[in-house]
Amino acid sequence: MRGGPGRPTAADRAREPALVIVDMQNDFVRVGAPLEVPKARETIEAHRRLIAAFRAAGRPVIYTRFISRPYETLLWNWSPQCRPPVRNCWKGHRRSYGDCEGERECTDVIDELRPADGELILEKYGYGAFHDTGLAGRLRALGIASLFVTGTVTQICVEETGREAFHHGFPTTLVADAVSSFDDELHRATLRNFAMKFGWVENADDVIARLNGLRNTAGVAAGG
Repeated sequence: MRGGPGRPTAADRAREPALVIVDMQNDFVRVGAPLEVPKARETIEAHRRLIAAFRAAGRPVIYTRFISRPYETLLWNWSPQCRPPVRNCWKGHRRSYGDCEGERECTDVIDELRPADGELILEKYGYGAFHDTGLAGRLRALGIASLFVTGTVTQICVEETGREAFHHGFPTTLVADAVSSFDDELHRATLRNFAMKFGWVENADDVIARLNGLRNTAGVAAGG
C-alpha cells in the first residue's frame, strides 16, 4: 500500500535536515582502489555543492567510514579484498593509488571531500550507518529530524543506511546524482525500490533548492 494517512509531507521530509555522506573513502573511490567504484568519482562535484549548501545553511554534514575488522567475518566471504594481504578498509593501513601522490590512509574520506573541523565522522563495521553505532540517538540529540543520504555503493551501504533510517523514523531522501555503484542495473533498481517503499529520491539541484527554500522561510520568520 502506497501513501496513506501519516505519510510525511514535503515539509516533514526536509525538516531539521542533515547530510549523511556514506563511505566516500580512499579504498572505494581512488583509482586502483581494491574495491574501486569508478563512478563514485563522477559524484564528487555534486557532493561539493551539497556540502557547501548544507554548511551555508548551518546544517550538519555527517561522514561515514566503512572499517573492515582485522579478523575474519562473514563479510570477508563477499569482499575477499578485506583479507590479507590486500587489507581493504583496514584502519591504519596505507597504500598508494593511481590518481594522487604518496600514500593515503585507506579508510580516510577522499581529499576532495575532506570533513571540516568538528563534523561527525562515524566509523562503522557493517554496511549500514545505524548498526551498532548509536547514530539514531546522536541524531536525535542534535535535533535532526530528516536525512539526505549520498555516497557509495548505492545498493549496499547507501541503501542499507537509508532503510535503517526509515526503521528509526527519519524521513530520508537518497540523492540520485550523488550516489554511485559498479552496477548500473542495481543502482537504478535500488533507487526505484527506495522511492517506492522507504523514502524519496531527488537530484542534488532539487535538494539544494529545497534547502535554500527552508533558509529563506526561516529568514522571513526570524525577521517577523
